[in-house]
Amino acid sequence: MGETRSIEIQELRELKGPLVDVRSPSEFAKGHWPGAINVPLFNDEERAAVGTAYKQQGRTPAIHLGLELTGPKLSNLARQLESLRHQGDPRIYCWRGGMRSASMAWLAQQIDLKPRLLQGGYKSYRRWAQSRFEQTWPLRVMGGRTGTGKTDLLLAMAARGAAVVDLEGLANHRGSSFGGLGLPDQPSTEHYENKLAEALDQHQRRGATAIWLEAESIQVGRCRIPKPLFDQMQEAPVLEIQRDLRERVSQLVQVYGHQGGAALAEATDRISRRLGPQRTKEALEAIAREDWSNACRAMLDYYDRCYDHELARSPKRDTIDLSGLSADQAAETLIDGGFVEIPD
Repeated sequence: MGETRSIEIQELRELKGPLVDVRSPSEFAKGHWPGAINVPLFNDEERAAVGTAYKQQGRTPAIHLGLELTGPKLSNLARQLESLRHQGDPRIYCWRGGMRSASMAWLAQQIDLKPRLLQGGYKSYRRWAQSRFEQTWPLRVMGGRTGTGKTDLLLAMAARGAAVVDLEGLANHRGSSFGGLGLPDQPSTEHYENKLAEALDQHQRRGATAIWLEAESIQVGRCRIPKPLFDQMQEAPVLEIQRDLRERVSQLVQVYGHQGGAALAEATDRISRRLGPQRTKEALEAIAREDWSNACRAMLDYYDRCYDHELARSPKRDTIDLSGLSADQAAETLIDGGFVEIPD
């Protein structure tokens, strides 16, 4: 068998084949190259044991322990690699591009695969991801008060070919105290950054001249937008969407009305100090009656004032009223009106 080649990230990104992350499950959960498959050489406890052996006894005893732990698992690991054969030769990485990825590459060679290793491992991927946010991006921001359907509109634009980064979708959160209701667990901020970097890079590769994002605070639930990117968002031109109050309330009831009174009341309690006692009382009483419309109305004044305060900072702003239009109709209106350009 020949020596496995270690490849810098830009070159490895151009190659085909499955991405195989051989780090432990907890390392993978914290953050990984989006799209990678976790085939851990060690589980969390085994990794900790090998690390302790290395620190207390040295490299050679740690290697022997690693061999003892992996020996019984080699057949199963080989089967996992074999199951990926139809996707092409694997691109393998560990934390620093060291012994874990080299060991898995050796195993892949034994079953006639031609693995490629990421030089520098996941650490090099993280440097690449963070460098994306230092670039200057052609950002355009979709603004609008709560309930104007900004996310649905952006997704409708994306379906028509516009370059869109769904900040909320990538975070599994709608960006407010109520934003996590009914959604999967959020990724870590580290993995959120990885997903954002990939989305931006994809649009850059396609030659996008405008990349649309939704106006957000720097925190989307527990996920944090990287500050260099957020700073660019603050300076980007804003297209403010307006809809009448009745439509906004209807939109919010559609999104949150099925979440149940207990969850809505808990989320309302979390912002009670900001809502004030009167609005909190009105909202909670409406929730207890399952009167979702009046519950929304009780809170909209607070959210509107917060939004208007943030929007006042925007250096460039256009406004368009899309009342009465579905998300698809609104997307067509923006494209036909020249607000949104679709690449050929």
